[in-house]
This record gives sequence, C-alpha cells and structure tokens, in this order.
Amino acid sequence: MAEIRIRNTNERIAGDDNVLEFLNKHEVVYEKWDVSKLAPELSENFTLTDEQKQAVLDTFDAEIKDLSARRGYRTWDVITLSEATPDLEAKLAKFEEIHTHTEDEIRAIVSGNGIFIIKSPEHGYFDVELEPGDVISVPENTPHFFTLVDNRKIVAVRLFVETDGWVAHPFADSSFQKA
Repeated sequence: MAEIRIRNTNERIAGDDNVLEFLNKHEVVYEKWDVSKLAPELSENFTLTDEQKQAVLDTFDAEIKDLSARRGYRTWDVITLSEATPDLEAKLAKFEEIHTHTEDEIRAIVSGNGIFIIKSPEHGYFDVELEPGDVISVPENTPHFFTLVDNRKIVAVRLFVETDGWVAHPFADSSFQKA
C-alpha cells in the first residue's frame, strides 16, 4: 500500500483507508493491481526486452482495458528505469522537474518503487511513496513530478489519452524545496 508524507510537516499517512481518503480529497485516483500474477521472469526484472514489456502489457490486459474504458486512455506502454538504463540521469532530470500535463498522469507500478510529489492547495507538496501493485493517477493541470527511491529501480505501465505520450509543461514554483 502506498504511504504519504506531507513535506512541510513531515506527517505520514499510512493504512489503506487513510491513504485512500487523503488521495480522494485531492482527486488523485488510487487503485491496486495484483502483481502476483506476473510471470517470475518479469517480476523484479529491470532490464526488460521489448517482448518482455509486451508480456507485462498482456498480463495486465484486463486491467488496462478496464481503466481505458473508464478514463478514455488510447495508448499505453511500459517504462523501465534502473542503473542499467543508458540515459537514466537525463530521464530523471526531465521527470524530476515540477510540471503539469493537459491529461492525467497515470502509472501502475509493476516492480520496484517510486515517489510522486504532488502539490496540494491545502498541504503544499506531499509525497506518495509507491510499491508494486499501486496504480495512481495525478489529475490534469496538477503540479507534480516523479522520482525514484534510493535503489533507483522501477517498472511501470503508463497510459495516455493523447497519442503523443508523455508531454510535460514546466511549472515554476519558488515555494518548492527538495526534500
């Protein structure tokens, strides 16, 4: 289950009901997928081939189709990030800048861990620490960014309404302080 840390108070929110209640108040969609159905050779594999990425998509085909029917997604892919990713630093630099999107940003964490940092009018910025099985959707036009945890490994399914894929719009915020 995801856990939340409110950055300006360092308050932590844990437990399924508490996390879900907090995220719902911020219009952040949060769901769970059963990652135990992932084949052993795909689980905790952070250097997936194109064929293995397709196998991940095939494994979660019903979940992807369900989300797409409910939320209008038209395309999806799998992203893998780890020390083996040739351009990891460049990708992280792009992801770790505060930005918005004209559509929601949804990720289903298949392996590894990551953190969405989301801006709230009420709380300032809060971290949503994600683990395998967590599915999160940051609302459109909400300032946020994504980063990895210390082990720097993640595999996630990304879904998009726009067929251009991931398009970010920088959001300047002098009030933001890195943790």
